[in-house]
Amino acid sequence: MFSKNNKNQPAGGSPQAPAKPAPPSLISRDLKIVGDLKSDGEIQIDGSVEGDIRSKTLLIGESAHVKGEITADSVVVHGTVNGQIKAKAVKLAASAHMVGDILHEDLAIETGAYLEGHCRRMEEVKAAPQPTPKTPAASNDGKAPAAKTG
Repeated sequence: MFSKNNKNQPAGGSPQAPAKPAPPSLISRDLKIVGDLKSDGEIQIDGSVEGDIRSKTLLIGESAHVKGEITADSVVVHGTVNGQIKAKAVKLAASAHMVGDILHEDLAIETGAYLEGHCRRMEEVKAAPQPTPKTPAASNDGKAPAAKTG
């Protein structure tokens, strides 16, 4: 009942807890950052950022001001952005003020959002088709194949 061997424990080591996602990184309203941000998780911005942002998920709050290029899987904009957004999914809320281009796979713009720039859909990257190899009979310098006699 209280043995030292635990059958639920992996062999030869300590128990492994399931990986929990990290809480979002918060940039509060009174914080101004000059420089680039990079995160493998979620960032929520309510302050000011001057620099490029790379993140998996990005939430830009109503009081936020971002000046720079944004690259993420998902971006939701409630505040002000000056710069390019490149993301799989982009949502501009009614309070959004966006000046710059949006490269997206999925785009949602609520009524009342301000957008000055171009929206361009990115196609999913597909493998380039391989050229078919030429057969020796087909490469005859453009001449018709020789006829067989007799």
